Amino acid sequence: MLFINLAGIFLIALIIWWFWLYAPKSQRQVSADKDNAVIDIVVQDGVYQPATITVSAHKTAILNFIRKDATPCAEMVIFPDLNISEELPLNKAFAITLPMLEKGQYLFHCQMQMYKGYLIVE
Repeated sequence: MLFINLAGIFLIALIIWWFWLYAPKSQRQVSADKDNAVIDIVVQDGVYQPATITVSAHKTAILNFIRKDATPCAEMVIFPDLNISEELPLNKAFAITLPMLEKGQYLFHCQMQMYKGYLIVE
């Protein structure tokens, strides 16, 4: 009985780590400080690559999403604070032009929030 309880606790901890705490090493950060900067973001293997993007405040930026993952969760990218929701075509670049933004951190994710990324405006 003790073994079953310990196994259950281990599995719960593993699930929490996998879905909320784990970040693959491939999630790198990219910075762009010029106006109309173009940044490519690959959607593949359950992550956005890069997952953290830094742009300058009060400058426009273009994000090219290239979806290589055929799973239904990867079909959409949503920027909730910016009221942007776009469907991403498979194996094609899709450009999203961001307006001039105030300083802050903006989350972007898929519709089920399993793919997550951050747009940092400095």
